[in-house]
Amino acid sequence: MELRFSPAEQQLRERVEAFLAEALPPGWHGEGGEDADEEWQVGLELNRRLSDHGWMAPAWPREYGGMAAGYIEQLIFNEAFAYHRAPGGGRLFSVGLVGPTIIHYGDERQKREHLPAITRAELYWCRGFSEPGAGSDLASLQTRAVRDGDEYVINGQKIWTSQAQRADMMLLLARTDPEAPKHKGISCFLLPMRTAGVAVRPLINLAGRHSFNEIFLTDVRVPLAARLGEENRGWYIATTTLDYERSSIAGSAGGRRNVEELVEHAAECPARRRAAVRSGLAERWVETEVGRMLSYRVAGMQARGLVPNAEASAAKLYAGELTQRIARFGVSVLGLYGQLRNGGRWARLKGRFAEQLLVTVGTATIAGGTSEVQRNIIATRGLGLPRG
Repeated sequence: MELRFSPAEQQLRERVEAFLAEALPPGWHGEGGEDADEEWQVGLELNRRLSDHGWMAPAWPREYGGMAAGYIEQLIFNEAFAYHRAPGGGRLFSVGLVGPTIIHYGDERQKREHLPAITRAELYWCRGFSEPGAGSDLASLQTRAVRDGDEYVINGQKIWTSQAQRADMMLLLARTDPEAPKHKGISCFLLPMRTAGVAVRPLINLAGRHSFNEIFLTDVRVPLAARLGEENRGWYIATTTLDYERSSIAGSAGGRRNVEELVEHAAECPARRRAAVRSGLAERWVETEVGRMLSYRVAGMQARGLVPNAEASAAKLYAGELTQRIARFGVSVLGLYGQLRNGGRWARLKGRFAEQLLVTVGTATIAGGTSEVQRNIIATRGLGLPRG
């Protein structure tokens, strides 16, 4: 089988590449991650330019500010953005996850209120899913939303909430029927972050960055109109957002960029190590291409109207663990200098690989569903093996 883009798709790739070359700052390398203030600001400016270009939400329907692009076109955008380390500025959650969920489950008022604000780059979201006792087993969450007249009163705690310190809104899961089976008593809410009773506290990751947060909800009142979809159907709404998260083309595209940069610096290795480094670079390159094909498979299935469940988990699992292998290999290739971080004077490639080795522990193989969860999905839903 020969895989290639159609002429129209190839033309779109070239247009996206040209746009990024002009829109990103000269010499942009995207070192800091979205938790860095500078990178966040660059991401916000990029989002404004995408909005002006009509490209903020390529896959959304036109009536909500999108391009009505197909899955392959969306993959082209995502791959180019990841390869060039284009900062998201909150775009991942708002455009990639929350917006499509509102399109599927929101009423007309919710769509009119929230979707145009996202495509105008004016409104940014986070997700209140995980809790201290409900991570991989998300359905065990205990945050409560109790009906009180024409309002819900919400109490509980969320944890590992990415970019909550910057978000305007939260897609929140809370238990509305504590007597129902755990998957059937959950509802979904659209919660303004500045609502009285919402407290955001930082969680600092292994790399010393403020990306995650814990959120305390104390007698938070929201109107009935803030509920997304039917009461007690929130679990099924939540799984929609997770399905959008797992095509994983960004992992292979970012990995390919990292391997290319390592190739340029491989000549600095001592002669006695060059054969091993060349072999390792070849392995990593092949692995990035495997990851790319797994993601293309997911997009291809979606384009044919199929639902890639186990296939999406395979792509996510492979891309996440590949990201960590490349980071570990990069530190090794660069020797003792490779252990230096934060763009210091002696750090090779601005300390990118040492930084990634720490950051990806959380972002690559835990966030969005741990590697263990992905393996279980592949085993049960893909291979038909019994649950353990």
